[in-house]
Amino acid sequence: MPIPGVSLGQLLLALDATLVTLVQAPRGLDVPVATAALIDSDDVRLGLAPSAGAADVFFLLGLSEHDALVWVEQQNLRRPPAAIFTKEPSATVISRAADAGTAVVAVDPRARWERLYRLVNHVFEHHGDGGLHDSGTDLFSLAQSVAERTRGMVSIEDAQSHVLAYSASNDEADELRRLSILGRAGPPEHLAWIAQWGIFDALRAQPDVVRVAERPELGLRPRLAIGVFQPSADERRAPVFAGTVWVQQGSRDLAEDAEEVLRGAAVLAARIIARLAAAPSTHAVRVRELLGLPDSGEAAAPAEIGPIARELGITADGRAAVIGFDGRAGGARDATGGATTRLADVLALSASAFRHDAQITSAGSRVYVLFPDTGKAVASWVRATVAALRAESGPDLHAVIAGPVAGLAGAAAARADVDRVLDTAERHPGTLSAVTSLAEARTAVLLDEIVTAIAADERLIDPRVRTLRDAEPVLAETLAVYLDCFGDVAAAAQHLHVHPNTVRYRIRRVEQRLAVSLNDADVRLLFALSLRATS
Repeated sequence: MPIPGVSLGQLLLALDATLVTLVQAPRGLDVPVATAALIDSDDVRLGLAPSAGAADVFFLLGLSEHDALVWVEQQNLRRPPAAIFTKEPSATVISRAADAGTAVVAVDPRARWERLYRLVNHVFEHHGDGGLHDSGTDLFSLAQSVAERTRGMVSIEDAQSHVLAYSASNDEADELRRLSILGRAGPPEHLAWIAQWGIFDALRAQPDVVRVAERPELGLRPRLAIGVFQPSADERRAPVFAGTVWVQQGSRDLAEDAEEVLRGAAVLAARIIARLAAAPSTHAVRVRELLGLPDSGEAAAPAEIGPIARELGITADGRAAVIGFDGRAGGARDATGGATTRLADVLALSASAFRHDAQITSAGSRVYVLFPDTGKAVASWVRATVAALRAESGPDLHAVIAGPVAGLAGAAAARADVDRVLDTAERHPGTLSAVTSLAEARTAVLLDEIVTAIAADERLIDPRVRTLRDAEPVLAETLAVYLDCFGDVAAAAQHLHVHPNTVRYRIRRVEQRLAVSLNDADVRLLFALSLRATS
């Protein structure tokens, strides 16, 4: 069963004044909240915006005052939401929301919506396991405890310098801290100075406290920092760098034992980060069960689909769709996983804005989006999303659409089909379009799977092809091109940039060396597969 929500006051306390400011709360701060949804201008314009009953709090992304008023007034006729989060709310929007009993929370204009969305969901997902109170189980509570002990302001980052949690800020927070919490990159001059003095290298080298001096001309206050390390999966290797705990000093000196406190914080942070990575939230586990991801055990049985859907607050029937995204399919590799985290955050934001019931999870370099009940507009959303992300971060992003699927019962099989296409795109960069489906890529996928199976079993590869590749690589290449060109000598010659007579001569030499006739269709098929499997 879903866990009852935290109060609005608890949520705002976790988010901190760096990100949000309460403008009004006509029903007080004890209103329970447990779910969030996003609204953008297209939702309002097209009449697709989810109603207040779909979530407790709403993020209004880029809405004009007119669109915000239209949506707020629509909700007044139903059950008004507990709160709306918006950047620079107008007095009119604030007044109309107050009339409906809806709290208004102003978001810092520089904040990244995906960072705020991620933090809010972190609070919702982990509050039930002691996360809002126990510094041994939650990074936010740990940050606050360390701040109180050291008399500083604390932030905890992952290995890619993404802020995972932080303590309460005050007006002594410097620009680097504020922008880091807001999800924006730190000022280049600050980061350049920190890198120049080898601070990042020192943090990654060993788990010891590093002092960062004040730079008044940059507005950079003094800091202490320590690297967070986790044991390597291979006991013979050194511990793995997993992040950093930072303590910014304010007007008061840090406590005398601040360094000792920081060493203990690094140990606890390593444990919590490992626990969170190994034990995803109940919501995430349910989504992974629906998709039949390998680490979730077996896919949900038919009898379990209904209860899981009710727990997630989605419909089990209808025309579902599963979309898989892979930023590595084009050939890029990110051993740290940082790119995948960023991709998951951005896709969660976009998918939730498109459909309030979207379910998002990730595995390795891949991010999966499940739309429980949707229509043809999914393909348009996927193409627009991929185009925007490719323009921002490069051409290595691929997406595969599986749908429509007859209800959630078919989600696991659809995800498996998605992975088949992404596997082929990863093995053969450039062969598939940026957005595709199994139906569109079936020839490439099936052929790739056949060749991959042959390559994995030496007995299925003709030894004569191995011999030819080793002894006469030029003849082997000519044979491969000749077969791919269906025996068209002129086309093969053009591809190889040689004279057609050269191709004829080489093919005769192949037939003589291998003692076969390429007029035999079975021989051509066998050689073509063996050549591909050994390429």
